[in-house]
This record gives sequence, C-alpha cells and structure tokens, in this order.
Amino acid sequence: MAKLILSMDGLVLKEIPLTKERTTIGRKPHNDIQIDNLAVSGEHAVIVTILNDSFLEDLGSTNGTIVNGNPIKKHFLQNNDVIELGKYKLKFVGEAAPAATGEKADFEKTMVLRPAAMKAAQAAGAGAGAQAAVAQRQAAVQAAGASATAAGIADKDARSTPAPAAPSAAAPTKPVQPLGAIQLLSGGNAGRELELTKPLTTLGKPGVQVAVLTRRPQGYFITHVEGDKRPTVNGQEIGAAPHSLKDHDVIELAGVKMEFFLKA
Repeated sequence: MAKLILSMDGLVLKEIPLTKERTTIGRKPHNDIQIDNLAVSGEHAVIVTILNDSFLEDLGSTNGTIVNGNPIKKHFLQNNDVIELGKYKLKFVGEAAPAATGEKADFEKTMVLRPAAMKAAQAAGAGAGAQAAVAQRQAAVQAAGASATAAGIADKDARSTPAPAAPSAAAPTKPVQPLGAIQLLSGGNAGRELELTKPLTTLGKPGVQVAVLTRRPQGYFITHVEGDKRPTVNGQEIGAAPHSLKDHDVIELAGVKMEFFLKA
C-alpha cells in the first residue's frame, strides 16, 4: 500500500497510508491530512489513489504545490517524490507496478500508446520492454482521475431517469451490453483491433495526448486526460466532460485515427 511520510526540518512526524480514493490536504480540520500552517491553504491539494496508482492535484492553493522542487498543477506520483507545503514535506512511498502480461497488454502499451516504437522494442529486448512498462504505468495513472469523473457523471445520468417498479417480484433481466472495440485506421499498426473488455482503457502518448475509454452500464465514454488539445470524435473536439461513444465513431488521438465499434 502506498503511503506518505510527513516531516518538517528533517524530523519525521507521522506516516499516512493512502487507504482512501481521495485524500485531501489542507489547513482546515476536515482535511484527511491537516497541516496547521499559514503557508498551506484551507483546501490545498488532493491525492487520488486507485489500485496502485496515485496522482496529486493542486486545488488552486495560494502558495501552490511543489514536487521535487517544481511547481505543479497535476502530477502523477512516483516512488520517493517529495511534496513541499511550506515548511512541511510529504514523501510519497509507492508500490512497484505489476508487469503487463499477455498480448492485449502488449498491444495497449506498444501498439496504441507508442506504435512507432514497436520495431525498436523488439530489437532492444528486455530493456525496451521495461521502458514500455513504465510508459504503460504512467498512462494507467493518468486514467485514474478521469475514470472517477466518468463514473460519477454516468451514474448521475442513470439516477436521473429511474425505471418504474416492476409489478411482479421478479425483476426483468437487463440486456447484456454489447462489447466495444477499437480498430486502428492509421499508423504502423493500422488494421489491429483491441477489445474494450476492461472498465477503463488508456490510449495515447504520455506527455503528448492521453485519453481514457471507460466501460459503463450506460455504454462507452471517452474522456480527455492530458495534452493541450483534446481528442476528436468524428472531426469534432470533445469537451471536458466524458463523451458518449456511438457505433462506428472515428476517434483521433495523438496523431492516430481509430474506429470505435460494437461487436454483435
């Protein structure tokens, strides 16, 4: 389990395990980590943790949030990162990411995230494979924040239109949601397919443009995570909220075009 080590002037004050999905940091008492210092805003920052991945986001604090000496707005935490809040420091101690296995994992981390690097990865062997695993971890972390947002919006939509109660005790069987997939239309891996069986699938290139596809009971959604420009669907740039995908929508992300479709 990942944890934070709180210290001041080199003296360790306490350790805080990241057991919650959202861990808030600030001066006010309601925060999960309260730091009673005027340099810290009332609601200063938040750490979102899903599985083994955590990311830090500044909540518009007055003095900002610094990680490893650099001011950040949103930062994907890695082992031994040091968060600076006034005179206080929070050292992040994370868990090692599990190695990706299977053809689908390899497809996502090399074919989709970095298609141009496939030949180089094959030639480089284990060393390049490790680098690809790091890239996959970074992308998975980026997906964490967006997946939570997408889930909340989708659930809200579902609650806004409740179904009437069934007249009998036996509830009707819900139709099974068709399985979605994407097919690459451009790039070195054009023609390759990826079935979207997982609750979330990260696509793109870390540091350039990243999005996440989430599988919800209401269907599939694409959400922008990283990059100056948002992905496009059928030539139109998506907004900040999760965008519902329809059969045969064409997505363009990190310079690669792909088609989303539903399997019968």
